[in-house]
Amino acid sequence: MSLKKGSKAPDFTANDQDGKLISLKDYKGKKIALYFYPKDNTPTCTEQACSLRDNIALLKKKGITVIGVSADSEKKHKNFEKKYSLPFTLIADTDQKIINDYGVWGLKKLFGREYMGIVRTTFLINEQGKIDHIIDKVEAKNHAEQIIETWGL
Repeated sequence: MSLKKGSKAPDFTANDQDGKLISLKDYKGKKIALYFYPKDNTPTCTEQACSLRDNIALLKKKGITVIGVSADSEKKHKNFEKKYSLPFTLIADTDQKIINDYGVWGLKKLFGREYMGIVRTTFLINEQGKIDHIIDKVEAKNHAEQIIETWGL
């Protein structure tokens, strides 16, 4: 399934960093920034998470709930959350079902080497559960501002 602007966001149910079951439908009526990132505690992923952390008050003021998703385990997410004081939900998609449903598993290139992995992507989901925007050229250092600007808030 190829998602695009206006598509219904695929629902999901998975555990967060605290082992709590989280479903997208729990957030109906809210704006969601659902961001997919490759791996906890790596430089660019940390930079992105910290941009969101440092601007969480502004994001909340704009009515945006942040949810991160990677294939890391609950335990790795918990360590990442504690190490960087992350004030948002991190979904442990260890079976990569959500990653595949959102189509963010793909070919990547690093230092000339090609491999398969999570392509850093953020889906901006509106209050009705539809995708308003897909950010596929993520600016990790300025990601919070990028979300607000893309959404026009």
